[in-house]
Amino acid sequence: MLILNKTAGVFFKPSRRKIYEFLGSFHFHPGKLFLHKLVLGIETSCDDTAAAVVDEAGNVLGEAIHSQTEVHLKTGGIIPPVAQQLHRENIQRIVQEALSASEVSPSELSAIATTIKPGLALSLGVARRLSLIKHPECSTMSGGKAIEHLAKQGNRLHFDFQPPMQRAKNCDFSFSGLQHVIDKMIMQKEKEEGIEQGQILSSAADIAAAVQHTVACHIAKRTHRAILFCKQRGLLRPSSAVLVVSGGVASNLYIRKALEIVTNATQCTLLCPPARLCTDNGIMIAWNGVERLRAGLGILHNTEGIRYEPKCPLGVDISKEVGEAAIKVPRLKMKI
Repeated sequence: MLILNKTAGVFFKPSRRKIYEFLGSFHFHPGKLFLHKLVLGIETSCDDTAAAVVDEAGNVLGEAIHSQTEVHLKTGGIIPPVAQQLHRENIQRIVQEALSASEVSPSELSAIATTIKPGLALSLGVARRLSLIKHPECSTMSGGKAIEHLAKQGNRLHFDFQPPMQRAKNCDFSFSGLQHVIDKMIMQKEKEEGIEQGQILSSAADIAAAVQHTVACHIAKRTHRAILFCKQRGLLRPSSAVLVVSGGVASNLYIRKALEIVTNATQCTLLCPPARLCTDNGIMIAWNGVERLRAGLGILHNTEGIRYEPKCPLGVDISKEVGEAAIKVPRLKMKI
């Protein structure tokens, strides 16, 4: 059995036995030669159970996903034990659906790639604090999607939220302080409108618009400084620098537009995957497996060596060096 295990997420720990049993049920023939390397990717890092089969040319042969959104909407956010149980209940079916769609049998797989890090982070609680699940237009949407949808109807200028860490000349992100300010503002508006927590504010769309703009500006400025630092140190090619933006946040088109303003100002190219590939999916895990299989990295021959890690550092930490450079970021007009 050949298992690739170093990708971008983590199996919830209480699911290990179930997953080990499931992986152990596959029968491989490592000595058998196939024309193309085929990798099954399994993604369970957060609130969706997903699987996909991808070949070494990048062709998606089959995929399947079970969304937990409907369940988590009822609780106002992701509750890890609930997500764990849903992964247990659906992983076998989803993997079998992906294999069936791809018309690939387990014996034809070159490897299985699974998520191992980082661990599930705390979810931002703003889509929850505004009680958007009770909003008729947002009741079936996840938090981030609901904020983006409602923000289109609001006026961001009605509220003035300052981006965090404006004096810190580094590239770190922080949202805890902003969340506290927003929470206080919501409480104040509830008193002004004479409503209790859990009811919809008349200014909910304006708050959503202001929050989204502030977050986008924060991300854009920190990214702008990172690009300037890399150019200053000769870490980017002047004529072909590319900023790749992926992950759940990258599915927000407003944030993409803010980052596009930054890349235009710094003569870089912005590269974003299709929105559907920014959220949980097995395709990214399978392709990571293909890349690691080519490089011969992170390969195990049984499930005993799988390790799960809560953090996933990328490269060498140079945050101190960036801070010491104290690069001043030019002000950009964020007309989005």
